Parts: sequence; C-alpha cells; structure tokens
Amino acid sequence: MANHKSSIKRIRQTEVKNERNRYQHKTTRNLVRKLRETTDKTVATGLFSETISMLDKLAKRNIIHKNKASNLKSSLTMHVNSLK
Repeated sequence: MANHKSSIKRIRQTEVKNERNRYQHKTTRNLVRKLRETTDKTVATGLFSETISMLDKLAKRNIIHKNKASNLKSSLTMHVNSLK
C-alpha cells in the first residue's frame, strides 16, 4: 500500500477513471454488436450514427486506438450499406 497522500489519491482517481473507461468501452462494444445483428436498414442507420459518435469519443480519449476505431467504422459502414 502507498504511503504518501498524493499516491493514495492517485490510486483513487485511477480506479474511478478505469471504471468509467471500462463502462464506456463495454457500452460501445454492445452497440457495435447490436448494429451487426440488425437486418433493417432504417434501424441500422439510426444505430450507425450513434455508434460512430461513441467510437470517435473513445478514440479521442485514448480508450481505444484511433486505427481500431477507423477499422470498426469502415466495417460497420460496409455492413449498413449492404443492407436492403
């Protein structure tokens, strides 16, 4: 266990940030999964804009790598465009 007040505070802050990042990442993964399962074009377009926004936010905050976000956005775009 840490002995300094500053290191104890840093541990507390890190735990809160990790929990928040984990929640946001998991929520985005669930949304991506839901979008991939969708077969209706109108529903998919609505989910698509929300998913893209969340991926951009995760990449901006360095929760996921920017190239991973780009690859996900590309594959989801192809999926939505292939729907009828």
